[in-house]
Amino acid sequence: MTHPPTRRQVLALAAGALLPSLTAKAAAARVAAIDWGMLETLLALGIEPPAATELIQFRKIAIEPAVPGSVTDLGLRGAPNYELLRIIAPDLIVISNFYEYQRPMLERIAPVFAQTVYEAGVPPYALAEAATLALGEKLGRQAEAKRYVDETSDDIARLRGGLPPSGRPVFVISLGDSRHFRAFGRDAMFGDVLTRLGLINAWTDETSYSAAAPVGLEALARVPDASILIVSPLPADVGRSLPTNALWNALPAVRRNRIALLEPVNHFGCLPSARRFARLAAAALARQAHG
Repeated sequence: MTHPPTRRQVLALAAGALLPSLTAKAAAARVAAIDWGMLETLLALGIEPPAATELIQFRKIAIEPAVPGSVTDLGLRGAPNYELLRIIAPDLIVISNFYEYQRPMLERIAPVFAQTVYEAGVPPYALAEAATLALGEKLGRQAEAKRYVDETSDDIARLRGGLPPSGRPVFVISLGDSRHFRAFGRDAMFGDVLTRLGLINAWTDETSYSAAAPVGLEALARVPDASILIVSPLPADVGRSLPTNALWNALPAVRRNRIALLEPVNHFGCLPSARRFARLAAAALARQAHG
């Protein structure tokens, strides 16, 4: 004999029927990005934002993940076009702690979701993992977020296993002019990834958020046995002047050909930037070892 469903069963069936639609709604949310780290994380999770900032520069400097041509450019990260954003009318706007000052204006347009990845003195990789998982949770992409976190960790572990043991310290720097550099320390993504690759960061001073303030090239001679990885892009005049720069050419790493120019990577990125830097750095160091 078939009994009619109880009230509890009816409610359970109704909840089950609603769940897919709620998940679909979260997955289909239109999410605009002000911060580049949040933008690359959205793209890594398979979410195409309707709008984001400084896309011409992002495509030159961050490079990956690729930004679809359909994404609207909102202008500067520090001063986005609020009127254009209001017209686009996203369901959510994602920022980092760097852009909290914009929250009052942004919240007039849509709810704001913020994540902190960079804090002075704190290695950022674990914070980038947490931000990825939090964004996945917010947008109904938990499985995609967990998979990306795991894949990135596995990639870095694989690259670490493929590096020849040398024990040689490594400077990771960017060049602003022909006499000064910025060094990436332990609270920079590049510095954190360097450690995760099993390498020694030759820059041991504090750097505060990403890179130390411009330092004279002579500081690179403090660790004479170090290799040097330079993160692009180089200012045009620096690229032209370095080959004849006496101070640069006197550095032990330069004289012994232990330098490499890496392709551009987002300095304030999240896991996609960590993954890209790890790949480029490991390839450059492997070439040096076999060179």
